[in-house]
Amino acid sequence: MAYAKNTWGATRAGRAGAAIASAGLLVAVMTAAPTGAVAAEAAPAPRIDLKVLVVDDGGEAVAAVTDELRSTGVPFTTVKLGQAGRPVINAAFLSDTVSGRARARFQGVVLPNEAPFGAGSAESAALTAYEKTFGIRQVDAYTWSHPGVGLDYTDQQGYAGPLDGVDAAVTAAGRAGPFKYLDGPLKFEDNSPSVVESYGYAGRPRAGYTSYLDIPVADGASRASLVGEYTADGRSELVVTFAYNKYQKQFRVLARGVVDWLTQGVHLGQSRNYFSVHVDDVFAPDARWNSRLNCTPGDFDCAGGENESENPIRMTAADAQYAAQWQKRSGFLLDLVHNAGAGEEWKAGHGGTDALTGQLVADRAQYRWINHTYTHPFLGCAQDNTVVPWKCATDAAGTTLWMSRAEISKQISDNHKWAVAKGIPVDRSELVTGEHSGLRTLPQQPADNPNLAGALADNGVKWIASDASREPQQRGAGAALTVPRHPMNVYYNVGTAAEMADEYNWLYTSRADGGSGACEDNPLSTCLDEPLDVETGYAAYIVPQEARTALNHVVANDPRPHYVHQSNLAEEKLLYPVLDKTLADYRALFADNTPVVNPRQKDVGVEFTRRAAWDKALAGNKVTAHRIGDTVTVQAPSGVVAPITAPAGTRKQLLLGTGAFGTAYAGALSGWDAPAALQSAVTLKLPAASAPAPAAPAPATKIPATKAPATRVPALRAPVAKVTPAAPPAPVQPLVPQERAGH
Repeated sequence: MAYAKNTWGATRAGRAGAAIASAGLLVAVMTAAPTGAVAAEAAPAPRIDLKVLVVDDGGEAVAAVTDELRSTGVPFTTVKLGQAGRPVINAAFLSDTVSGRARARFQGVVLPNEAPFGAGSAESAALTAYEKTFGIRQVDAYTWSHPGVGLDYTDQQGYAGPLDGVDAAVTAAGRAGPFKYLDGPLKFEDNSPSVVESYGYAGRPRAGYTSYLDIPVADGASRASLVGEYTADGRSELVVTFAYNKYQKQFRVLARGVVDWLTQGVHLGQSRNYFSVHVDDVFAPDARWNSRLNCTPGDFDCAGGENESENPIRMTAADAQYAAQWQKRSGFLLDLVHNAGAGEEWKAGHGGTDALTGQLVADRAQYRWINHTYTHPFLGCAQDNTVVPWKCATDAAGTTLWMSRAEISKQISDNHKWAVAKGIPVDRSELVTGEHSGLRTLPQQPADNPNLAGALADNGVKWIASDASREPQQRGAGAALTVPRHPMNVYYNVGTAAEMADEYNWLYTSRADGGSGACEDNPLSTCLDEPLDVETGYAAYIVPQEARTALNHVVANDPRPHYVHQSNLAEEKLLYPVLDKTLADYRALFADNTPVVNPRQKDVGVEFTRRAAWDKALAGNKVTAHRIGDTVTVQAPSGVVAPITAPAGTRKQLLLGTGAFGTAYAGALSGWDAPAALQSAVTLKLPAASAPAPAAPAPATKIPATKAPATRVPALRAPVAKVTPAAPPAPVQPLVPQERAGH
């Protein structure tokens, strides 16, 4: 069944005589021309504003879709059901006329389910008329399988129940349509055997319904749908019949396609699947975890008389060769975050030779390099280690003692000069300080070192790394800006799997089970049910969990780099299994048109800066964007670049002719764009047939509809209301041991 295209066929006389019915519906009125008169000129195409309407019932599903819109930069207006004084959704709220042209104020509608206002309500009628008139699509964020959404009931060879661990598949129609960026099966998360994490209603499609995601039912003999498009009565709905929240992989993977379907491939905002990994402490040794003392020798709170330099962990030349080979094999580039002075100290203490440095310098062009200061000192306040945790030392007058601007500046410049002398391609605008020091460290150091900003300016540093587990958002550090990095739970102070599992047990088991109890004290974490086997725990438990965490970041449009340490590339090379699994799982899911994007630190900084400016412009209602036929116009404040997504074949309109727009990603074109010279807005020309017709209805003869028993009374969302997707399993907050300054 066809839907209303984004053009109107009314005559001028018809537009003048158009009326609103008593129920408040939008009506397109056609007025016949007098006999013998020339046919009246067709009405102009309506203006469709590039904004989404979200009707929010407070549920997890709507919150997840809203989060996707927000994180990718898609503007939206929220109407909260049950809120006193909320706007009434009627014809006047949904549309109006601008300069004689009909305007749809929203390009798509997100609803909690197919009938959130109740059957027969005036708001439902207004919304139905609006969608039919302007060809606007609707997402039913979470509903159940029933004929009202184009599906049989689940007792008619369908399924209702938990979906944990179930292998769903994107259908051929899904891969040809909104999920063209996906390849392989989509396994629903099953992170805890004791918790139902997702629940769904898989039904057989009826006529008018095209399935995009399905699962095997009836012992694999047939398949039933979890996501699909239902086209009826001149409207199109994307029907989702499984519960989810914004953290779950199954939603994160599908979210891009949901937005693409809703907006018919044309919207503000863009997203990428980012993954970059910083390897800190390159050239420097890292102290080793002591399984007997349950601490790291050299730390001020690790008693036992052992010295941190007695058995450190440091890469060898063979480890460096392996790293270069792994990069080629995996097609993934590492960022080496280096401390040249610490390497020089190592060489001086080992006969004046250092094969590791020689190998990495020889292979310097195969990596990206980032300044990590010369010897990795703590760049904040002087530490008073007479108490646990440490505190900032003060002078006799009570004034905090800080590392000086000159000392900080020398650490940065000496390391940069060493790299330049070795021919290492380092960018002076990027910096990672040891332990992210110099920046505030709560609770001990609640403010940045006041000497840090000047030292950064002295050395041209614009992008300084911060710890995303402490400061997830970008902020200023003088004239520089932070680039938050995700810590990975592959610890800096371990070289073997047994050491890693032992330390993990100490952090993540209760006191009753012999652990530190840190997991009991941290409200964002959860203790292991029992300690891991130190021989098998790393490969069997930690690697899958860390790969899952990393992949969830990748598919969430999160550009924050991950950081590990050179020790993780040494000895048993603990990092590689995590990276291999993350990349393998990603590539099994995504098509070749959606590669992992591996940005360097400054590119992440620019991305965050652009997002902040865009979000501010949206919040201030300073962005105007609309579509009229095959033309898209976007106007933002001066200096603000706009993220835009459009179909392949889209061109940018210039004063003379057209030019290229965006870059290809996930089967579309997208990018940050600003007006060309002598233009005040970005204008795009969409390719022909850029608004795809809804998928063809499934033939009724293929899957015959079965009449529901007369006794069934499908109460609105009754089964759905009982299901809430599980929160993401802990540990959520990484309990990552903090490096000790210096080596």
